Amino acid sequence: MILQRTTHLLTIFLAAIALLSSCNGPEQTERKAAHITPSERQFNWQRQELTAFLHFGINTFYGREWGNGAEDPARFNPSELDADQWISTLAQSGFKCAILTCKHHDGFCLWPSAYTGHSVKNSPWKEGNGDVVKEVADACHRHGIGFGVYLSPWDRNSSLYGTDEYNDYFVNQLTELLTNYGDVAEVWLDGACGEGPNGRVQEYDFERWYAVVRELQPDAVIAIMGPDVRWVGTENCIGRATEWSVVPTGADETLAWYPVEVDVSIRPGWFYHEDEDDSVKSPEQLMDIYFTSVGMNGVLLLNIPPDTRGLLADADIESLKGFKALRDEMASSSIFRDSPQRGRARKVTDGNYDTHIVMKPDQELVFSLDEEKTFNALCIQEDIRFGQRVKSFALDVQLPDGSWAEVASGTTIGHKRLLHLDETTASKLRLRIIESRANAIISEVDLTICQ
Repeated sequence: MILQRTTHLLTIFLAAIALLSSCNGPEQTERKAAHITPSERQFNWQRQELTAFLHFGINTFYGREWGNGAEDPARFNPSELDADQWISTLAQSGFKCAILTCKHHDGFCLWPSAYTGHSVKNSPWKEGNGDVVKEVADACHRHGIGFGVYLSPWDRNSSLYGTDEYNDYFVNQLTELLTNYGDVAEVWLDGACGEGPNGRVQEYDFERWYAVVRELQPDAVIAIMGPDVRWVGTENCIGRATEWSVVPTGADETLAWYPVEVDVSIRPGWFYHEDEDDSVKSPEQLMDIYFTSVGMNGVLLLNIPPDTRGLLADADIESLKGFKALRDEMASSSIFRDSPQRGRARKVTDGNYDTHIVMKPDQELVFSLDEEKTFNALCIQEDIRFGQRVKSFALDVQLPDGSWAEVASGTTIGHKRLLHLDETTASKLRLRIIESRANAIISEVDLTICQ
């Protein structure tokens, strides 16, 4: 697994989620959890939905997934590096942020760090005067999407790794990245912790690192080994059908808003390998992933690795275009597009996340159409600025005899819940909130065709 994590923390998170997912939890805990809300940075992060990972570095030129720290910087020499191609492709495909592997476990830096020679400044690319981080950051700012940095705590090249001085070294490099490249939207800290070149293992000073991020980039979320965003627990691109964003954290299990990120690569590997050009995930596979990540109250972090030229490969670009087309087709097929709703139903079918209605447990909301419409996908959203509250819900259609038949049901909603349904045709529907921690704040409901 290319992005190693800490098993102990994962076990705690999964146990915590299971605890809060139970309907038999103490009422006091349920009431408290219902009113915990995201910070502004967490809310803005969740609204992005789609984030891109850009695994690129010395590994790209060695054909490896993990380097050993002994790689020769002279091998780093992309012939056509074009960060604008990367970022314009991502922006046109609907991605809202791009995270670059500024330094992976091999310790090779994609910027001319003042604290190591193991970087682009000792490569032939641009005669040692290049800076990949700057080119990517500038492209992100140019195209209006967020710029994120991945800085691996594990460094298999630095002789300081495994000593107290290494935490200073890491802070120095983190400071370079957070002060020299404009606004940073996300700082991605891996949990990988193996031996360095001296055979030692490092004790990471995460709290100190968090303080540096908060001081230098207060709007950035700190992800994975950080306090703002947690890892889903696997790299199989499948979230949990019951996903609470409020979970117990820390040794005292204090309840906190701690949403989930789902990461997966568009290819079998995380770095580019030419022999994987025929194994790129199809638009249909990416759409399934969208349902099991964003559609399960998460944010999708999709890796698209640039090749040895320094370009996104044609196969990856075509798949991203197809993925965007499928999402656009689904959005344009809303059954409410030609049947405007009235009253309370109008507020949740207007395509505006900022309008909402309040629904009590056991309350229902009826939708009437001008004529029968066919659909096979349900989208429902809570306004998470008021918290996450729904524990179970159902969708019914009215039959010709006037009775109701359930066609979909689910547990948690959160920011977004997407469900595939059997193809259904109806002119009258109702949404039921079966159980909720408090009054549900529903912002959007839609029924569409998903190809």
